[in-house]
Amino acid sequence: MRLPVPDVVPAAEELGRVHFVGIGGAGLSGIARIMARRGVPVTGSDDNDTPFLAPLRELDVPVSIGYDAAHVGDADTLVVTTAARDDNPEVVAARAAGKTLLPRSAGLKSVMAGQRVLAVAGTHGKTTTTSLLAVALIEAGADPSYAVGGVLTATGRNADLGAGEHFVAEADESDGAFLVYDTHAAIVLNVEADHLDIWGTEEAYALAFDEFVDGIDLDGFLVCVVDDPGAARIAARQREAGRRVVTVAVDAGTADLQARDLRKVGNGTTFTVVRGTETLGEVALRIPGRHYVADALAALAMGLELGHEFAALARGLGSFVGTGRRMEAKGEAGGVRVYDSYAHHPSEIRGDIEAGRSLAGAGRLIVAFQPHLVSRTRIFAAEMGEALGAADEVVVLDVYVAREEPDPDVTGALVADAVPLPAERVRYVADRTAVVEALVSVARPGDVVLTLGAGDITALAPQVVAALEARG
Repeated sequence: MRLPVPDVVPAAEELGRVHFVGIGGAGLSGIARIMARRGVPVTGSDDNDTPFLAPLRELDVPVSIGYDAAHVGDADTLVVTTAARDDNPEVVAARAAGKTLLPRSAGLKSVMAGQRVLAVAGTHGKTTTTSLLAVALIEAGADPSYAVGGVLTATGRNADLGAGEHFVAEADESDGAFLVYDTHAAIVLNVEADHLDIWGTEEAYALAFDEFVDGIDLDGFLVCVVDDPGAARIAARQREAGRRVVTVAVDAGTADLQARDLRKVGNGTTFTVVRGTETLGEVALRIPGRHYVADALAALAMGLELGHEFAALARGLGSFVGTGRRMEAKGEAGGVRVYDSYAHHPSEIRGDIEAGRSLAGAGRLIVAFQPHLVSRTRIFAAEMGEALGAADEVVVLDVYVAREEPDPDVTGALVADAVPLPAERVRYVADRTAVVEALVSVARPGDVVLTLGAGDITALAPQVVAALEARG
């Protein structure tokens, strides 16, 4: 369901009693938590009991499982997930009663009121970079509010209210939400075609990013990772327009802030940070992968531009142990380590497979991938398969349909057929219940098993660990 954003979004305290339809999602649960912390009366419902609900129950937020018109009660405002259907009984009842209906983006904007927004945008890496920035600023003593699209391992929460002047927000482009916020400063990590079911064309998708950065405060600034051509284009355009821009890079040699001398240390990566001719020092990340170095460098650049000391920011980055569903360790059994990650776009798959290879060392990397969305699979199946070819063994599930209708011509077989590995090392397993057995049958001591995808494949990783334990 796509709801219009009002021309004026009131502050959270002006919304009255607020009911969340889809409160168990990563986005709405975070907004609800901040509202509750600000003293706003909050209730919510969802069709599933998700991990995001436990922190809300700790705040005594009433949560109902299942949708029913009676759950709306005396709420004045409803904040509604984009996943809600038009016939959702709570939405239907609220409309009939003339209550205010807000999309997620407007709900988030309402809790940003009174703080300067630091927005993290990009096709990939938003959740990790937003988390890195929040942790770095917390270590630097800034005490920001934050809202992240995953659970921040350091705090066990996906959002919280801070006493500082800044609000760190993951700025989602998928439904245009990032165009709603009043942004003081922003990070653009990358711009690659995605969510074309919403935007229609690659050009329209890229133009949305232009509109986003054009809306940054005149006294604000922009950080761009110029290793990515899309972000580099935005940086050049904004500098030409007179915007304060900080460029960062792992590969490009002319950026304002650069990561050099990357070294694998344990399960993480250590690198040296250089600004112009000055060596600022080292950052030791506890997460693997070159793409995470770029994320950390962007967060560091924003922290430095806000006036914080390098040493404090580097400590914060070094303390970061991950975000839920981003190369998240799920367990080890029988000498096999199991990880889960949210990657669903070809570039994300490539990055996480690189990180997985680093973790595997001399062992093999076994990947199970669940394509997400019919439209994305139709467009990117060949590229997904190509990216998966960097693993040693691949299991491809059927498409997680999500907000679209199934298409019998668009299945996981399109991806499996595109994987450039010998046929005996690639399996298309349409029956989800058979995936765990397929993974365990090929895993041996020293291997890493990595489950990838934005759908419900995340539930399989613990089952793989359990099956490995049972195998002995």
